[in-house]
Amino acid sequence: MASIDAGLRDCPAMDGEILIAGAGIGGLTTALSLHQAGHAVRVFESVDELRPLGVGINLLPHAVRELEALGLREPLEAAGIATGTLAYHSAHGALIWSELRGVDAGYTWPQISLHRGTLQMTLLAAAQERLGADRIHLGHHLDGYDADDEGVTARFVDRSGAALSEARGRILVGADGIHSALRALLYPDEGGPRWNGAVMWRGVVEGEPFLDGRTMIMAGHTRQKFVAYPIRQLDDGRQLLNFVAEIRGERTDLTEREDWNRPGDLDEVLPAFESWDFGWLDAPGLLRRCEGVWEYPMVDRDPLPQWSFGPVTLLGDAAHPMYPIGSNGASQAILDARALTGCLRSHPDDPVKALLAYDEARRPATAQIVLANRGQGPEEAMQLVHDRAPDGFDDLAEVISDEALSEIADRYKRIAGFAIAELNARPSLADMDY
Repeated sequence: MASIDAGLRDCPAMDGEILIAGAGIGGLTTALSLHQAGHAVRVFESVDELRPLGVGINLLPHAVRELEALGLREPLEAAGIATGTLAYHSAHGALIWSELRGVDAGYTWPQISLHRGTLQMTLLAAAQERLGADRIHLGHHLDGYDADDEGVTARFVDRSGAALSEARGRILVGADGIHSALRALLYPDEGGPRWNGAVMWRGVVEGEPFLDGRTMIMAGHTRQKFVAYPIRQLDDGRQLLNFVAEIRGERTDLTEREDWNRPGDLDEVLPAFESWDFGWLDAPGLLRRCEGVWEYPMVDRDPLPQWSFGPVTLLGDAAHPMYPIGSNGASQAILDARALTGCLRSHPDDPVKALLAYDEARRPATAQIVLANRGQGPEEAMQLVHDRAPDGFDDLAEVISDEALSEIADRYKRIAGFAIAELNARPSLADMDY
């Protein structure tokens, strides 16, 4: 765990540096990518201590190929599970759709399921080693900035709001999450995130492998869903399993700010899943064995008309927070980081032009995913089957065709940028011309 060092609070002014607000997955990947490309970088994080929080996360092949370019594929693959299959099931446990994933599907790169904390700590350790720990400033919350023709001056405060320091750089990147301070400065009248009425209870629990031990399953429909997949192999043959139990109600007004790390109460969700023991997966058993869960609403924000303003831009959840459907949130932040690096390489003497190119390359692409996820993305297949056969089915072909299911899956891959042939053929986003 990394904690604050009071000696890091005085940040010297250096016009050539790139300033990054946020030391999450997007911010740290951006720092590593820009450093690799020869840029001087400083990272400013609001919290006083970075800890390996969270539950499971998926890295899709297009993100893993970018992390491989940063030399991080091997440690991440060793720490997680190379997912081989994605399967959708009905609320009764009957198979609707199954497809190969990662290298099993023909990608050059794997799909990796692992603990989010492991991913962030791996990125943090690499950033501390490569950039230097003195370039990662904890306990620094972005409070404001001033831009001019030569660059940007960012102002930081501590948790109490007391002024800490100013930092000068060529560019300021806001990678500070769904409650981004920079986004709020750029769009002060936007308001809070949008909630679709769904609440997710997420946790991890040790257990016996299910199916082949490399499968990610989703069961249910829009109103009630259960997700499970392994994220770590244990020494005794068991696995660390990640689960999501989701229930959607009618209310969509948030009465308080959502928190990604708020403890939840299993008694609120367990009764709804008591009958979801499919034989090959015991959902209520996983819930009962779990020592604690995190609870939060499913939220996103509307796509923005513009990310980049002069020497300032947004990245990751600060730019395009999306529902956690299709395993895309973290992966898209990683793609942002690498595309930003490529844009700066393409326009080395004009950072404002580089940020506009980054905006044009990434904003429309991620806006499509945000909207697709609101329509259930690839999980649309489960809802269609539930609408047509709510009490179950004997012959899936009488409910929906393989061609329709395949088209749903392929369409989402195209929207999210990981269609197999196109991904395997193109260069890294950091090496493309913009």
